[in-house]
Amino acid sequence: MKERKLIVDQLDRKIREFQNLNDLVIPPEGWIFSIRKAINMSRRQLSSRMNITPQGLKQTEEREKSGTVSLNVLRHVARALDMKFVYGFIPKQLSLQKMIEQRAEELAAEIVKRTSLTMSLENQKPSDVRLKQAVKEKKEELSAKIPKYLWD
Repeated sequence: MKERKLIVDQLDRKIREFQNLNDLVIPPEGWIFSIRKAINMSRRQLSSRMNITPQGLKQTEEREKSGTVSLNVLRHVARALDMKFVYGFIPKQLSLQKMIEQRAEELAAEIVKRTSLTMSLENQKPSDVRLKQAVKEKKEELSAKIPKYLWD
């Protein structure tokens, strides 16, 4: 459990470095075409650096624009441009820990609701305060353990 918490914390630190990129807009023509044009490099020049044909580079630029280019190809282009290729994921909640906690709270509420329903059928319905406390406790338990079923 402590090991998983350490992993989450380490990844969250790495993810924070990407947060300034959260609102980054990709150039409409794609990065390859835009960078190539900005530095005034012809398709022939870049394709020569990549050991492919100019037509092959044109197809690569088109695949990047359509979102079907592979990571390996982007790494290859970056090397040819003497650049570093970087990619990552940014959770919508901006951290893995917040993502875990949000899902844990959703699941905890479902579990407590089911239990509460069973208890109310037996005329033992808990108070709203007790239900909130039960959700909080279950959320903390799920957030700490991060069981696989959290993501079902």
